[in-house]
Amino acid sequence: MVATRTTDDLDDALALAEALRPVLHRLIRQLRRESGDFGVSPLQGQLLIAIIKHPGIGTAELARQERVRGPTISGHINALEAAGLVARTAPATGDRRRIGLLATDKGRTVIKTLKRRRTDWLARQLGGLSRDARRAIRDAIAPLSEIGL
Repeated sequence: MVATRTTDDLDDALALAEALRPVLHRLIRQLRRESGDFGVSPLQGQLLIAIIKHPGIGTAELARQERVRGPTISGHINALEAAGLVARTAPATGDRRRIGLLATDKGRTVIKTLKRRRTDWLARQLGGLSRDARRAIRDAIAPLSEIGL
């Protein structure tokens, strides 16, 4: 059975989006601030995480996956490589044009430390909330995870 959306449902969704958007924006902005001391931009951190998740990924595939233009990604990959966070791999296939990317030990350490720092910051903020507030957030995780799937 398909659920029918009413005008009230759409109005409620719009009001919820208007209330939720600035809260999420503020949280994301603060979490990004927690990466300031690592010498990587938020996009570079995102690229490094993707490289860790997909060792040997090519720059073209990475650009498509992260929805970044080729020239933009090249500059960021060059910066990550110069910082010793990423290394280019020899081609695994016979195609010598296919160069993959790997995170170095230093790159993995930066991401591990960055994630821990962000998690610690968020845990401190959540720890200041009441149990009921934390329960409400916990209950909201599953439906929020469905957005954009």
